[in-house]
Amino acid sequence: MQKVLLFFLAAALVGFIHPIPSAPKEKIRWISFEEAEKLSKEKSLPILVDIYTDWCGWCKVMDKKTYAHDSVAKYINQHFYAVKFNAESKTPVQWKGKTYSFMPQYKMHALAIELLKGDAGFPTTVIIPVEQTDPQAIPGYLQPKEMHTLLSYFSEGHFPTIRYDKYAEKFKSRW
Repeated sequence: MQKVLLFFLAAALVGFIHPIPSAPKEKIRWISFEEAEKLSKEKSLPILVDIYTDWCGWCKVMDKKTYAHDSVAKYINQHFYAVKFNAESKTPVQWKGKTYSFMPQYKMHALAIELLKGDAGFPTTVIIPVEQTDPQAIPGYLQPKEMHTLLSYFSEGHFPTIRYDKYAEKFKSRW
């Protein structure tokens, strides 16, 4: 009996020291606004913008739980150009032929103000549809299931034809 117990203890230690390698997790390929604009001219995809701040706790949770979720990352990489944008960035950004800069009087970047339509809350997910209609800002933390609904709504072309609330009622997430 002791030999069997020692065998299992040794096997557990070996497994702990040399764990079985798992498949690497998919990571979102974050790019700049400039890259997204250039790529969208080559292949038309909606643009997803994660607007965050360094001090935002829910932004960090969304990075760890939603954007790090394997299915979320794969879906975004396949169907969107993804831009991660700090709303308090001091770096000028070229977008759609215009230069946007940090606005000290608002303590925010002008592009964040425009995308958020002045309603600053973090995190906010902004979708810029292929149709180049107004950016659609979705404020707050989104769990993977909520993100799945949102991503499929825009990537599968439902945005211009059905209201989001009606679409979400019938959508069944697989995540």
